[in-house]
Amino acid sequence: MSKMTIGVISDTHGLVRPEIFDIFAKVDLIIHAGDIGNPRVLSDLNAIAPVKAVLGNMDFAYSLPKLKLAESFELLGHKIYLIHNRLHLTADPVAEGISLVIFGHTHIPYLQRVNGVVYFNPGSAGPKRPGKPIAAGIITLAPDAVEARHIMLGP
Repeated sequence: MSKMTIGVISDTHGLVRPEIFDIFAKVDLIIHAGDIGNPRVLSDLNAIAPVKAVLGNMDFAYSLPKLKLAESFELLGHKIYLIHNRLHLTADPVAEGISLVIFGHTHIPYLQRVNGVVYFNPGSAGPKRPGKPIAAGIITLAPDAVEARHIMLGP
């Protein structure tokens, strides 16, 4: 595989919005950055594509026993670090050769490249919170590139 499309979602808090099924319809993988809220969310997402996920501060390990607080994995030669709250990041992304850090928690979409590392928060795709957008993200990986973008959802 020379290119991979990843749907990125976070802070669903038990809600999978109907438009997610269309937005993620052609992705190769879905990454959920925590605050899942209900195991059914992962089942619904897994019906679209395989899912990687971590626990958020509002998730309970007993209802999602296979999930960790952080996960590191490799795709197309890129080391990816997944955690719910970026402030709990203990890895040194540059020193450890991490290309992409995916996180959630703030409910605010975020994209920044620092010292060659892409930091991406898709924002919250869950229930509407005052003053915060509803969003998800798409990441396109190629062996020599990481491209990320936000997709704004419903009202």
